[in-house]
Amino acid sequence: MKIFVNNSALKSGDGTKDRPYKWINEAAKVAVAGDEVIVAPGIYREYVNPINKGTEENPINYKSEKPLAALITGAEEATGWEKYSDKVWVYKIDNGIFGDYNPYTTWIMGDWYFAPISRHTGAVYLNDRQLYETTTLQECIDGEVYAPSWEHEWSIYKWYTEQKGDTTVIYANFQGKNPNEEKVEINVRRNCFMPSETGIDYITFAGFAVEKAATTWAPPAAYQDGMIGPHWAKGWIIEDCEISNSKCCGISLGKYLDPENDHYFTRFHVKSPTQMERDAVCRGQYHGWLKEKIGHHIVRRCHIHHCEQTGIVGRMGAVFSLIEDNHIHHINNMQQLGGAEIAGIKIHAAIDVVMRKNHIHNCTMGIWCDWQAQGTRISSNLLHDNQAPDGSPRADGSMMSQDIFVEVSHGPTIIDNNICLSKASVRIAAQGVALINNLFAGSLTSIGIGTGDRYTPYHMHHRTEVMGFMTINHGDDRIYNNIFIQKYDPNDETLHGDINTDDVDNMEAGTAVFDEYPLYEDWIRNFELDKPADMMKYDPYYMAKLPVYINGNVYFNGAKSYKNEQDKLINNDDKIKVEVLEKDNKWYLNTNVYDYLKDFHNEIIHTEMLGKAFEPEQRYETPDGEDIIFNQDYFGNHRGVKAVPGPLCDASELKLEVY
Repeated sequence: MKIFVNNSALKSGDGTKDRPYKWINEAAKVAVAGDEVIVAPGIYREYVNPINKGTEENPINYKSEKPLAALITGAEEATGWEKYSDKVWVYKIDNGIFGDYNPYTTWIMGDWYFAPISRHTGAVYLNDRQLYETTTLQECIDGEVYAPSWEHEWSIYKWYTEQKGDTTVIYANFQGKNPNEEKVEINVRRNCFMPSETGIDYITFAGFAVEKAATTWAPPAAYQDGMIGPHWAKGWIIEDCEISNSKCCGISLGKYLDPENDHYFTRFHVKSPTQMERDAVCRGQYHGWLKEKIGHHIVRRCHIHHCEQTGIVGRMGAVFSLIEDNHIHHINNMQQLGGAEIAGIKIHAAIDVVMRKNHIHNCTMGIWCDWQAQGTRISSNLLHDNQAPDGSPRADGSMMSQDIFVEVSHGPTIIDNNICLSKASVRIAAQGVALINNLFAGSLTSIGIGTGDRYTPYHMHHRTEVMGFMTINHGDDRIYNNIFIQKYDPNDETLHGDINTDDVDNMEAGTAVFDEYPLYEDWIRNFELDKPADMMKYDPYYMAKLPVYINGNVYFNGAKSYKNEQDKLINNDDKIKVEVLEKDNKWYLNTNVYDYLKDFHNEIIHTEMLGKAFEPEQRYETPDGEDIIFNQDYFGNHRGVKAVPGPLCDASELKLEVY
């Protein structure tokens, strides 16, 4: 059945085409499996709470009649501002509009939040841009540049809030603009399209614009807010949407609400934060965390931008999902929120998650796979400018930056055919990572650090059930057929290698950071396989660095190779350039690197030669358990019988347009 919604209708009807509902949530109360909810163009200032689930064969489809013409917003127009001083205006709201959730009394805080607790979930927007919250009225009046901001020219627009009785009072510095003549909004709703209950399966959400919700901080051992999300369900498709200006997260693919474990560290202090994570994983089994019940979502062709925590977040609820063809940019650029869980895409337990063909730039981090990146594949993505611009110092509680981060995971994790052009290309505080046919203009960093005794679960192959726990020994990485270019100053100290410390990242491009790691034959010799097992004798080696497998890579501009690498090309004579350019909303790779590869080739990499990730003893294979032959490039072109290093297989027919 087709159900129609049109908020320009004179009054709400019965959902037929001639008598449509005025509000999407009215349709969400009656739509059942197989129904299609068609939403006419308009601005829908509402929270949509789907209460019925679809089935795999018959999902419930919510569709904007015209692409991006139906806007669901968590904001209300703010009209009737009164002049307070030269550039500052004041606005007063009766608290009744907020119900039981007032964003202007709700602090952003919780587990893994490291910035000062001084920002609210509320926000003020001028012409669709969020203003900077201040902690005092005087700071709002002064309207000075906030130095850590990535956009200094915008950071002078400020707002401040206080409570007076049953009224929320907002002061805003519009820098000479008259808010009664501009588009000014305040967010009032926590979510836009997200079930309040779990288990609302098989929903398709297509073609909507979604913006300006007062979402809360979304750490991994807590309920995870988003403007849109399935809230612990199966089989959602979110496609062709524009998602912007969430106070915290745009799309949330996790997590169940567990009151006993929710923000446990913040509330009780007495368990270590990593123990909470282990608890959350094990408690997930009780909450139905099984392949048959959770995940299998698709997020594709979405434009996600100007959110202040993540574009896409998920803890455990994203398993077996596909995230592809999304454009994600300008995430956490205000630098007013700080802590872990900040990235363009931040997924905990990305079991069998595939992230491919995404374009991610100008984010504090690009893609961050934290814990249990088992069976994860990150393929054919374009990542660049994922670091602070020059002149923006580090904010209190802020995170380090890089294109891809794999943390406290045993693998297997596959990173192939990506173009990574930021200062730090891949941060590997993990093991069991395979880097294949990538172009890296930045460094590999955090090798061998950042994990401590963080005993991390690994799982039954292609399942969620826990197989075991082990800390991270580091190593067990495979690095084949990549191009490493020393684009940035190797002595650059603008990046930082750990949270809330002054540690400086490695900035030397290449694989020499693995020089302390053994070859397999040197490592396995310690266990004397030709003799009876001697458990006590081998004890030191159980916690030693694992071997690495590195071959067939290319090094330019002073990038340095692993000392034991046999087949490699090193060229320090010719100057290599690599950059990405934008023109007419298209992105182009500008490089001369393929002029200097000459005839250097290596073998095509495949599942069998990669072996198994050490701890889970799982192969580098598809989520269905099938072999992978890495014989396609960034564009999907066939490589032939030999591999040109890097993500592009045919330099003579180089397609410069990369997104």
